[in-house]
Order: sequence, then structure tokens, then C-alpha cells
Amino acid sequence: MHTVTVTVGSAVGLHARPAAIISEAAEELDSEVLIGIPGDEGVDASSALLIMTLGAGNGDQVEVSGESEADVAKIAALVEQDLDAE
Repeated sequence: MHTVTVTVGSAVGLHARPAAIISEAAEELDSEVLIGIPGDEGVDASSALLIMTLGAGNGDQVEVSGESEADVAKIAALVEQDLDAE
């Protein structure tokens, strides 16, 4: 399993719009990707609702993990962006 720790880049944290963008991208992947608070169990990245339950704010660290290194990198890159600014 591949795991990377990234900093949440969205100004509003992993709230509605960023969570929706991340979950839509995760749904299109061929493998399951999880997002979680370090030390806690990750949630399915294809669920915006579960992502929002993390309560991750701007600047918080989250872990992105999954079997596919490329898929993990794709979701991690989204988490690091300010998705509310687009």
C-alpha cells in the first residue's frame, strides 16, 4: 500500500466543494483510495460526505493511501490544491 502525507490546500479545508471535486476524481480511478487523519482510519475518497467527516481544515495534514501509486498521487495532488479558488 502506498501512503503519502499532504497538507490540505483549500482555504475552506476539505469541505463541500473540494470534497466533491476529490470524490468525483476518485470515482474515475481503477483502484480504491483512502483519505484520513494521520493515526486514524482512512475514509473512501470517492465519498464527498465521508471526506467532509474528517473535519480537515486548511493547513492540516492528511494521509492519502491506496494500492495504486499513481492513483494516490492523483488524489494527493488534488488535496494539496486550493480547490475552492478554481
